[in-house]
Amino acid sequence: MQLDQTTDTTTLSYWLNWRAFVCVVSVLLSMVLASYTIWKHESSRNLTFGKGENQQDRTLCGDEAWKPCLKDIHPVCLLAFRVISFSSLLASLIAKIHVSAGLTYYYYTQWTFTLVTIYFGCASMLSVYGCYMYRNSTDTTFNDNISRIDAEQGPYMPLLHQDVTNESRTEHLADPQINIPKNQIAPVWSYIFQILFQISAGAVMLTDCVYWIIIFPFLTLRDYDLNFMTVNLHTLNLVLLFGDAALNCLRIHWSGMSFFVLWTGVYVIVQWIIHACVSIWWPYPFLDLSSPYAPLWYLLLAFMHIPCYGFFMLILEIKHHVLSKWFPSSCQC
Repeated sequence: MQLDQTTDTTTLSYWLNWRAFVCVVSVLLSMVLASYTIWKHESSRNLTFGKGENQQDRTLCGDEAWKPCLKDIHPVCLLAFRVISFSSLLASLIAKIHVSAGLTYYYYTQWTFTLVTIYFGCASMLSVYGCYMYRNSTDTTFNDNISRIDAEQGPYMPLLHQDVTNESRTEHLADPQINIPKNQIAPVWSYIFQILFQISAGAVMLTDCVYWIIIFPFLTLRDYDLNFMTVNLHTLNLVLLFGDAALNCLRIHWSGMSFFVLWTGVYVIVQWIIHACVSIWWPYPFLDLSSPYAPLWYLLLAFMHIPCYGFFMLILEIKHHVLSKWFPSSCQC
């Protein structure tokens, strides 16, 4: 989707005007507020987490990175889904880069698509680690139960020993997450993983909403040829991320939208730097600062972050509410 360039973006007159000033100030102010929110929230959250006073706002525990939403779902199922998703996204990413020769990274869509691919790559590795921890915990718990029973009952009463052993195994299988060590994953990786999830949650919604609601209707007026790769880039990441969100037990909070705002802000600033150095067409027409409606477009784009992130957050809250109501003994959210 290459648009015609009619304005020289390297001249001072393009940047030294009220429209550019309003847009630049709005973007930078949003990023400053987002950075302050992250600093304030993360500092207070780390303090409360250290005291064990706030369970909802605590830093991501290690097992939440790979633990399914229900105890009846084996961690291997989540691992399989993540590996398949990562493979599909990586294949699509390689194909798109091969076709466009790297020009695809001129678009916010490709930034987001790559981010989701990285997310599923990290998720797959964490799930592998989680399955390893799960296997060790099941073996350790079962062996501990056998040792405890042997110590309490002695070498006699073999039938009773067998019944209790079977009962212990049954109880353990009914609660597969029992005695799984907490916080075994390095905190930095858990923290990065949650940040990736929060950015991806908002970015995929923003990308697909902007494309299908704002951009695509204008393209149809210009007889735009919609191919499979374009549809794939604007749907696959969202579908797979929703699938992972349905299986995992992760949560997102409003404070996490700050990372999403920074992500978009960095992309916009990169575009400004490119156009200040080279007079080239804009990847999205609403980013063009020469338009008299540029401030309104930037304001609309900024406000779209709220419903996009909020909708994904609402879906997760509905999922957690339904699972806790329908499967109270199995829900791990």
